Amino acid sequence: MHAPNSKTMPQMPSADGGIWTVEKARALHDAPFNNLLFLAQTVHRQNFDPNKVQLSRLLSIKTGGCPEDCGYCSQSAHHGTGLKASKLMEVDRVIAEATKARDAGATRYCMGAAWRNPKARDMDAVVAMVEGVKALGMETCMTLGMLDLEQAARLKQAGLDYYNHNIDTSERYYSEIISTRSFADRLDTLEQVRQSGIKVCCGGIVGMGEEPVDRIDMLVTLANLPEHPQSVPINMLIPIAGTPLAEARPIEPIEFVRVIALARIMMPKSHVRLSAGRTAMTDEMQALCFFAGANSIFVGDTLLTANNPGEDKDLLLLRRLGIEPMELEGQ
Repeated sequence: MHAPNSKTMPQMPSADGGIWTVEKARALHDAPFNNLLFLAQTVHRQNFDPNKVQLSRLLSIKTGGCPEDCGYCSQSAHHGTGLKASKLMEVDRVIAEATKARDAGATRYCMGAAWRNPKARDMDAVVAMVEGVKALGMETCMTLGMLDLEQAARLKQAGLDYYNHNIDTSERYYSEIISTRSFADRLDTLEQVRQSGIKVCCGGIVGMGEEPVDRIDMLVTLANLPEHPQSVPINMLIPIAGTPLAEARPIEPIEFVRVIALARIMMPKSHVRLSAGRTAMTDEMQALCFFAGANSIFVGDTLLTANNPGEDKDLLLLRRLGIEPMELEGQ
């Protein structure tokens, strides 16, 4: 048996963490694939049960008509996707949908509204949704666009566990995708959320025409926040007709798995969520992502407005892999 070549093995990050650099992260990202996955799985096992995956459900509580011009999004009013704008969903309906999700095994319920930021007139209903879902015994998550500190504090008081606000890509590439809000705006909202005591859910999207270094730099930004996001969703772009990225070239599967592995190594205690784009992934690709450290998925037929594998297909795959749904802490 040959001893492993230390020159080709990526080095385990130091226990004291420290500031990540693009160079340090790139050395990990570019390591031989098997070595990268071995390290990612090692880090994963040190922090999580490798055969448990958290199941989340996502509901669009207000669809379409968004004033932002995010190039990937079907809900932007700037793009001719044919999506009709809706009003904010009634609280009772949201609670009913959350109840069905809980009964189907989801432990976290995520609610998303296509807003630049929530208006004062909508906050009472949003707060009632959080309180109602929380009363079902589920973790709550919302994504409502930019927040100020007062709004974040009110959501925290209502019992919101997580707030999702993705940085999407690297600071360098960001202006190629969005012009209506800055990269700094996104970081400001993350800081408001963190200061309010709500857990941060923040990741990005790959396959938007960015370079590999942009994916690495995105993870460096997240890993260098004052605290690692407790949840890191990694989305694979779903090209949608009518959006500027409708013809974007898909990211190679192995390159995507590298991003998952790097996220796991750089943010070892975070839940790394395999998010949008799973309909385009084979079972084998998803299995590699789980091995690389992904331990959270969205279940259900839709993610906001895009298709998602149905729960039966998801549960069948997890069963084949010997992976069980994660229970809430304390249960």
